Amino acid sequence: MVGTGLAYAPKGLIGLLTPQANTTVEPEFAILCPPGYAAINARLTSPASQMVDRLSEYFSTLKSQIARFSNAPIDAYAFACTGSSYLAGREAEEAKCAEIEGRTGRSFIAAAGAVRDALETLGARRIGLVSPYPPDLDRASDAYWTSCGFEVTEAITITDASAPHPIYGISADRTLAAIRDMKGRAVDAIVLLGTGVPTLGPIRQTANSDGPPVLSSMLALAWRTIAALDGRPPERGDLLGWISGERWGQRFAAEVGA
Repeated sequence: MVGTGLAYAPKGLIGLLTPQANTTVEPEFAILCPPGYAAINARLTSPASQMVDRLSEYFSTLKSQIARFSNAPIDAYAFACTGSSYLAGREAEEAKCAEIEGRTGRSFIAAAGAVRDALETLGARRIGLVSPYPPDLDRASDAYWTSCGFEVTEAITITDASAPHPIYGISADRTLAAIRDMKGRAVDAIVLLGTGVPTLGPIRQTANSDGPPVLSSMLALAWRTIAALDGRPPERGDLLGWISGERWGQRFAAEVGA
């Protein structure tokens, strides 16, 4: 670990980048983060009124967004915003990650790229998506996953247009219902899209049920970031431990009292 005076995080300090109004990233990442690791947060900001414009600006201004951490002794960065990657595209996402890593000397893990790594580690090709997105972002999402070599064969949309925010107002119950619906479909894996949707409770409740494995943007981001800090390549056995809740289930239960 870089720096001193952080005895509570001897294995690594993560710089977590969170969309400005997102209320899910920080609590879920805190639960997912194993003992010995810690994260500090910086809010991605944009004055744009439209969501797709904000997402695009988050991506184009990542250099200045990262500067919010100033001289904090960050060991790896976690970009908790999948929508930005969909709009930028896979090639631009990979180039941006490589650029930041080359400039900072630190791993830079994008949530969408982490999901891609997870699906490849599972050997999944036919995927089912549970999406909180409006139509324009859904189209960008489908194009992104197709460009990564996956076939989106099933999709369920759970956007709540009546909520103050169409994504951040979605309940865990709606996510759970979508997973149970998707479990019976012919897919290799189920992906819960969007870092703003609460996913850990639904994943934990369905982890031991029949059907394809379920992962989310946040779960994949934490898994991939911790592996990067440990200097390990993606490993199937390790990933399955995260998907089952083995790596974080007790912390979730202690936090929510369930």
